[in-house]
Amino acid sequence: MAHILIVEDETIIRSALRRLLERNQYQVSEAGSVQEARERYSIPSFDLVISDLRLPGAPGTELIGLAGATPVLIMTSYASLRSAVDSMKLGAIDYIAKPFDHDEMLQAVARILRERRPAQAAENPAVQAAGARAGQGAGSDEIGIIGRCAAMQDLFGKIRKVAPTDSTVLIQGESGTGKELVARALHNLSRRAKAPLISVNCAAIPETLIESELFGHEKGAFTGATAGRAGLVEAADGGTLFLDEIGELPLEAQARLLRVLQEGEIRRVGSVQSQKVDVRLIAATHRDLKSLARNGQFREDLYYRLHVISLRLPALREREDDVQDIAQVFLARQCARMGREALSFSAEALKAIGHYHWPGNVRELENAIERAVILSEGSQIPLDLLGIDVELDEDFAPAHGEHAPAASNEPAEDLSLEDYFQHFVLEHQDHMTETELARKLGISRKCLWERRQRLGIPRRKSGAASDT
Repeated sequence: MAHILIVEDETIIRSALRRLLERNQYQVSEAGSVQEARERYSIPSFDLVISDLRLPGAPGTELIGLAGATPVLIMTSYASLRSAVDSMKLGAIDYIAKPFDHDEMLQAVARILRERRPAQAAENPAVQAAGARAGQGAGSDEIGIIGRCAAMQDLFGKIRKVAPTDSTVLIQGESGTGKELVARALHNLSRRAKAPLISVNCAAIPETLIESELFGHEKGAFTGATAGRAGLVEAADGGTLFLDEIGELPLEAQARLLRVLQEGEIRRVGSVQSQKVDVRLIAATHRDLKSLARNGQFREDLYYRLHVISLRLPALREREDDVQDIAQVFLARQCARMGREALSFSAEALKAIGHYHWPGNVRELENAIERAVILSEGSQIPLDLLGIDVELDEDFAPAHGEHAPAASNEPAEDLSLEDYFQHFVLEHQDHMTETELARKLGISRKCLWERRQRLGIPRRKSGAASDT
């Protein structure tokens, strides 16, 4: 069981984070300041340190030097995002912006621990065997992505060829397919590997702030700009800038980004001076940028600048040879992380994994297995713990000996869940905020955003639907 140290002076935040991590099978210790952490604990003995940036007495970055080989994850507000990027240059493993939701924090923790302890995972026979079946022994170790099917092997070959160059790369694929993993592989195999990789989700930053966040601003550039601040493009100088969901970038910001690609320079908001930057750009999207450019929703000149190298990441349903192997690797990893004896899937669960459509792709598969491991009480994971709607899958029904329904020329009266979601959002988004839409649908705002991305439903840029 991984042991995590939380250093946070706000008692409410510290307690909430502790409960979240303990519910997910982590051992947790806590402190209210750097001094308290140093006096009470041997910091290098932890598997991970999660610290607020601003603490009484000394900043959270002081823990980086005290932690030795233990990774330090910095928490910060959007207002201090630039300082968080600086902390990465000092040696922090990553940063996470407040307020964060639970899934975002758990995904960050799981990824950091997984990257830190590959040797420990390899010592587990189940992980080792599952990894070999998944093709990790076929030259994908240095890439860090599971996959032995022809499409993934072709992708791995392209990553190895493209990574050493400084060419701009456009990664295309559905939400949850692992586009950020491809970006990390391109960065880690490049000459920029020791410099920062700055990841930005263009859809997650309010449109009114995105130019300032990316390109920085001068004092007085707009109301509230009490001091000048560098942007994330500038923070990535010498390294790699990964722009996820670039199709959501406003046209004004696209023009500024084009200047970065053409001239290798940026101009902060409110400034008349330009400055040179050395940044490799990797972009990702689930949308058809060419069609958006044709319709005037994306700059055509920027599209062609981005489309120097295009990598397509296949959906999980297109990777039939990989699905069950990936599931076995995830199962072994979760068991090792939670300190449990090795579990196995029941025959019915394994068959369902192979037949299910996985609309949320690899992310949905990993989350389903993590939940199943937490809830499992026996040595096998039954189908019901996976929480997948296999009864809606036409290919799976005959496997249970059921007869397929007779063909009918009558139109279906019931909408599918995805059809209902799309119908509801399109009908109500003109007069409801994102918060109200999510509440009516019974989901979180993050889940609402992810489903929008998967179904290609853009948010309204103006009007009553905006609550940012």
